[in-house]
Amino acid sequence: MEIIVVPSAGFCFGVKRAVNMALDAAKKSNLQEKLNTLGPIIHNPQVVKSLEEKGVYPIEKIDNGCHNALLIRSHGVKAEIMEKIASNKRLKVIDATCPFVKKAQNYISEAALNGYFVIMVGDENHPEVQSVISFADKNKFLVVNNIADLKRVPISEKLALVSQTTQDVNFYKRIIEDIHKIAKNDVTVFDTICDATMIKQEESKILASSVDVMIVVGGYNSANTNKLKNICMEIQKKTYHIETEDEVNPEWFVNADRVGITAGASTPDWIIERVLRRVRDIDTSD
Repeated sequence: MEIIVVPSAGFCFGVKRAVNMALDAAKKSNLQEKLNTLGPIIHNPQVVKSLEEKGVYPIEKIDNGCHNALLIRSHGVKAEIMEKIASNKRLKVIDATCPFVKKAQNYISEAALNGYFVIMVGDENHPEVQSVISFADKNKFLVVNNIADLKRVPISEKLALVSQTTQDVNFYKRIIEDIHKIAKNDVTVFDTICDATMIKQEESKILASSVDVMIVVGGYNSANTNKLKNICMEIQKKTYHIETEDEVNPEWFVNADRVGITAGASTPDWIIERVLRRVRDIDTSD
């Protein structure tokens, strides 16, 4: 059985940067310091647990004030929360916001200042979307997650389009095309889907079309991993989303000659390697 891993599988630049910043902070801290991330630093339970073992713990609120250093997660935080954090002069802040997310925040701030109604394509419940859209005018934005949502677009307004950094590229293009058809005023489109996402999606599509089984590795709470799963499943029905090697099922590979493996942007190399070894062991045992 041939097993192929897409070259771009695993950590993207922003995630790797955030994790390395957390590890570096843990190394430099002393035992009395309390290191926290505001929310999980990335959407991968195994990585979050490994950071806890090194003394970096996620929290959901900063209200108790019992922190020495606070790491801003890769998804960023809402504008009002960032202001509150920045006003606390006793708190050491380590901003691990992904540069692509930061760029989207800046785009929206600029658009809001210029009177644009902001349309963000993404999941309104995702922390990145909540972070980015908070930089818009509170009365002039809309989060779009499907074509039906376009009915709520104020077509007479000047419109600015921005996307969640891990959005499906083709879906964003479809939204842009449809907006241009209905808009009666200026439309400005910002390119905020990160390069790593586009490459990963394209490589996964190509691989899914040439294998008998496709494995997608990553956190169940990871938006980009779930999008990878959906993209692959449209091409190869035998697509399986797993978090760890323990979930690999030998029955998936019966009569399979070629197996593809891809992984979300928040999946570390060591988990991908374990999955790869597990699939190889199944092939050897047959």
